[in-house]
Amino acid sequence: MRGAAALILLALFVAVAAPSPPASAIGPGEALEDAKLEDRARVIGRQLRCLVCQNQSIDDSDAPLARDLRRLVRKRLTAGDDDRQVIAYIHARYGDFVLLRPPVDERTWLLWFGPALALLAALAFLFRRLRRPRTAVTAEALSPEEAARADVLLGDRGDEP
Repeated sequence: MRGAAALILLALFVAVAAPSPPASAIGPGEALEDAKLEDRARVIGRQLRCLVCQNQSIDDSDAPLARDLRRLVRKRLTAGDDDRQVIAYIHARYGDFVLLRPPVDERTWLLWFGPALALLAALAFLFRRLRRPRTAVTAEALSPEEAARADVLLGDRGDEP
């Protein structure tokens, strides 16, 4: 009996704690009647960044500019453009920033490879730092004056083990 209660509680916890998919910001009047075109518009909308929110796709954003871009995507699809043409059309007007996955080219190399290069540089620094031999200061390395001063500061510990 206790095992069944524990199983039910676990199932309830998982159901409540499981993250739900983000709600779409598509309004009822925005959706296309053709289900296939609407699905294509949704896929394209998830690839384009909201220029106001900056960390959401236009499909998830409630910003007026995102709504305008969603309408533009649907207008271009209705006009007969394929997915690449629609993305190219919006990319030509708003630049790389509108793409959630900007292209890898000479202008974006630092964006794509900068974090990996910084990590490699940090690892190389740590490796060299840890690999460097530690030199201990010995009595032979000190001048007689320095040795006498060290003895005064440390006290003569020659009799201690």
